[in-house]
Amino acid sequence: MFESKYGKVLTVILAIVIIAIVGLLIFLGIDLYNKYVKNKDAGDFVDDFIGSIGDDNNDDNINDGDLQGVADVEGDSNGKKLYKGYVVMGTIEIPKTDVKYPVLEKVTKKSIEVAVAILYGTGLNQPGNTVIIGHNYRNGLFFSNNKKLENGDKIYITDNSGTKVAYTIYNKFQTTPEDTSFYQRDTDGKPEVTLSTCTDDSKERIIIEARADV
Repeated sequence: MFESKYGKVLTVILAIVIIAIVGLLIFLGIDLYNKYVKNKDAGDFVDDFIGSIGDDNNDDNINDGDLQGVADVEGDSNGKKLYKGYVVMGTIEIPKTDVKYPVLEKVTKKSIEVAVAILYGTGLNQPGNTVIIGHNYRNGLFFSNNKKLENGDKIYITDNSGTKVAYTIYNKFQTTPEDTSFYQRDTDGKPEVTLSTCTDDSKERIIIEARADV
């Protein structure tokens, strides 16, 4: 009798463990799929973005075949490029961490769930400092891997004019969420970008400062 009850308990425990493992695998699978879709959508947009700018500057030479690769780049009534309904100011690429995203015009709760966005500054590739913020979801999306960046690593920013500028990271530090002292700084007339994201425990911010190679 005792062994029978003991066996039933073990069977129930085993069933619970199996269900938990299957649930975890499903959760991880969904997370990986969502990451893949978001990164693919963003990467495709970045690839098409430059082509759409080129077409804007060469309207007289466009034919139907030329438009095939830029159809996903939306625009509003003022001719501004849109991504998921948000105004795009340019793109950012960081080869070391496989970052390839549109840079959105404004930071809102919803906008930084689809890409990275400008928090403060003079504008992409303009003299002065521009702060770009992105989530750290700890799964590779957005700025999740900024902790891996080091001095000397490259960041590439393309603005709405089609100008692509290489930046070199020269400073990295952690600070409090309330610290804004790095927003305004003397850049000696050069364009600079600052990347901001949360640490893995969300208690501090990882700040990356980079200077244009011009």
